[in-house]
Amino acid sequence: MGSTATKRPKDRKDRIALAGAELFCERGYHRVSVDEIAAVVGISGPAVYRHFANKYAILVHATRDVVGALLAATADPQATIDEQLHAIATVAVAKRRVAGLYQWEGRYLTAEHRREFRTSLATLVGRIAGPLRTLRPELTPEQCGLLANAALSAFGSVTTHRAAATDTEGLLTRVAWALLRADPPDLPRPSPPEPPAPSAAPVRPASRRELLLIEAIRLFHRHGYHAVAVEDIGRAAGIQASSVYRYFPSKADLLAAAYYRATDRLTGATVAAIAEATDPADAQRRVVRAYVAFAFGQSDLVAVYLAENNNLPDEDRHQLRGAQRLHVEEWVRLAGTVRPELAAADSRVLVHAALNVVTDVGRLGRFDRTSGYETQTAALALAALNA
Repeated sequence: MGSTATKRPKDRKDRIALAGAELFCERGYHRVSVDEIAAVVGISGPAVYRHFANKYAILVHATRDVVGALLAATADPQATIDEQLHAIATVAVAKRRVAGLYQWEGRYLTAEHRREFRTSLATLVGRIAGPLRTLRPELTPEQCGLLANAALSAFGSVTTHRAAATDTEGLLTRVAWALLRADPPDLPRPSPPEPPAPSAAPVRPASRRELLLIEAIRLFHRHGYHAVAVEDIGRAAGIQASSVYRYFPSKADLLAAAYYRATDRLTGATVAAIAEATDPADAQRRVVRAYVAFAFGQSDLVAVYLAENNNLPDEDRHQLRGAQRLHVEEWVRLAGTVRPELAAADSRVLVHAALNVVTDVGRLGRFDRTSGYETQTAALALAALNA
């Protein structure tokens, strides 16, 4: 009797993409190999290449799958805003282990695929912003788009934590509605840059260590940790690459220094805000404003802080993640004190939504501090906390 060849499952390509997406979100795109993805699926590394040309193709497929699921769920042109929000909430919770691709790992896409991704997201935003304009005709199209983006950010926050509320989908939908009903920030209008004075020279810190850290943070934010070499950092700081190692033993130590800086500054701002408060509600308002001021004033540092966790040395990563959790728990404690009727898990979902809204809405306005945009962003975060 002849042997029977094992049939290849029809959904193997999707299973490979799902395994890749989960690993990319958990450990970062560059820290995952094709062999590791194959092991999760239970196949050999070479078998992956029957479906995907390379690891990058898996990233593209997985990203399309996330966005495609959102577009499919909101495709009915007759659906109400409420139905659209519930549909998005359902997809966000179902895909919470992989939907983080949209926020951070998508930066590793090529320019062509980033344009495709942005076009799809613009379509999704329009499916909320269009009906919102009918509901709130006093808003400009730009304001409707911004509030729609804020609502999507609240849904996206579920990818940043594992807390499960009593009704996570319902709670996220409630947050989205609170944001859509909020007073919208006015997006800052770009102004032409003023030409520098002929004798003007950039102000550079006297400390070479400080200069290296500033340039590393800027480059990590702009290009991603793995795309930046020590030589790039040294060149930006105006010194030889070999001299960088006098101050930092490795590129990973530069990244860790950026994280410790962010943690120290954020902790200090939070402690000071609470110390100045007159009651829990005032403390919550002050803590939110302190976080927004930090995010707007240190936007490069915050972007690196949120995106590059997986690239830290193991010992630093464990220590710093502990500090990040303590910061979130302080917000959760305040939320529970201000609203004692909330379960702790519900408070945690609201906190993560508010934090995500600050960074996403801040990016939309280029973290502008001169037009009231910072104050208005803090108001959106408070709306999320009080949903």
